[in-house]
Amino acid sequence: MLLLNIDYVPGREITAALGMVKGTVVQSKHLGKDFMAGMKTLVGGEIVGYTEMLTEARQIAMKRMVDEAEALGADAVVNIRFGSSSLMQGAAEVVAYGTAVKLR
Repeated sequence: MLLLNIDYVPGREITAALGMVKGTVVQSKHLGKDFMAGMKTLVGGEIVGYTEMLTEARQIAMKRMVDEAEALGADAVVNIRFGSSSLMQGAAEVVAYGTAVKLR
């Protein structure tokens, strides 16, 4: 599956737009990591546990988006975007979305 965050595929023709596809996940860290992240805010620096959590969440959201595109028979997903929001302390929602297309 070709994944692009531009609205065209260089050197290829989009023959059909199959619709918007998306993948979403709500991810959290366990209490111990959340406590350690809270301690890190006192001294500053990267909170590695949250970076890892968001990286994993983006990967899951992307996979779910690709699964939806494959179910439609897409060759590619173009104009991919990500969104995120904090639902509660220590938990974040990540959504990946784009347009599933057929190519020639």
